[in-house]
Amino acid sequence: MERQPGVDRRDVSLDLLRTFQAVYRTGTLTAAARSLGLSQPSVSAQLRALESLSGQQLFVRRPHGVTATAAGDDLAARLEGPLDALTGVAADLRRAPTLQGRTLRLGGPGELTALRVLPTLAATIAAQVVVRTRFGLAEDLLADLVAGELDLVISTIRPRRAGLHAEVLCDEEFVLVCSPDLNDGIDGDLLQAEPAKAVHRLPLLAYAENLPIIRRWWRHVLHVPPPGRAVLVAPDLRALQAAAESGLGATVLPRYMCADDLASGRLVEVLPTDDPPINTLYLATRLHTRGEPHIAHAASALLRAAQEW
Repeated sequence: MERQPGVDRRDVSLDLLRTFQAVYRTGTLTAAARSLGLSQPSVSAQLRALESLSGQQLFVRRPHGVTATAAGDDLAARLEGPLDALTGVAADLRRAPTLQGRTLRLGGPGELTALRVLPTLAATIAAQVVVRTRFGLAEDLLADLVAGELDLVISTIRPRRAGLHAEVLCDEEFVLVCSPDLNDGIDGDLLQAEPAKAVHRLPLLAYAENLPIIRRWWRHVLHVPPPGRAVLVAPDLRALQAAAESGLGATVLPRYMCADDLASGRLVEVLPTDDPPINTLYLATRLHTRGEPHIAHAASALLRAAQEW
């Protein structure tokens, strides 16, 4: 690509570089425009300007997005750290002294968000930050975060996408639980001697047909796959908790969900272990917006509270 006559390469602005980075990270002009708060024509014009200034084609335009050229990949690698740092400094300089009127767009798993995350944001909401939540699978929520549709995501998987910052939030510990009556039907001696055989006939309450959470517990604790099919499948851990309390079967839940039920005796932990399966949860934000006051306020509150979860 020929550089336009009379164009001074010193005129490259941070805005052009930010636009390039957004397009590179999201893969489409539409998603980049949304994350930057610009129109798609503005993004297209800024890309053309940057390509003209650099004298290189940075993207190949395709029907459903763009693909970076070798020059585009090289520029993205050079910008990855420095541009995010400069964007953070700029955000600090223009930061408003108040949280009032800002909107925090939060994504996470429904159960954890409802039971732990939202109560933790009481001070953030009291500061007149408006909170909007979205429940879903981690991959989908992280894609929405990259696209600028969310500000903060509680992720059940380690975020590895470019442009994201992730911190460990907490570890959730999984336990096998059932009602007291169902637990009384388990042979205690057999449970100690041959635990897999003792729980083999327990009716199972599962999140999905392939028993994802149950399968993980069975393999981690008993070192065998779980038996048979679930008598009940419900894609909501709160529904499984209620079903277990009603005596319909046994299920595997995060300890934070059933701690009160275990303490009150509504549920019983089957086969307690010193080495339960755990899953690490992450707090993810976009690198260039994590310093925004409402996002930083909420993230700080969650990281503090999660130490007690």
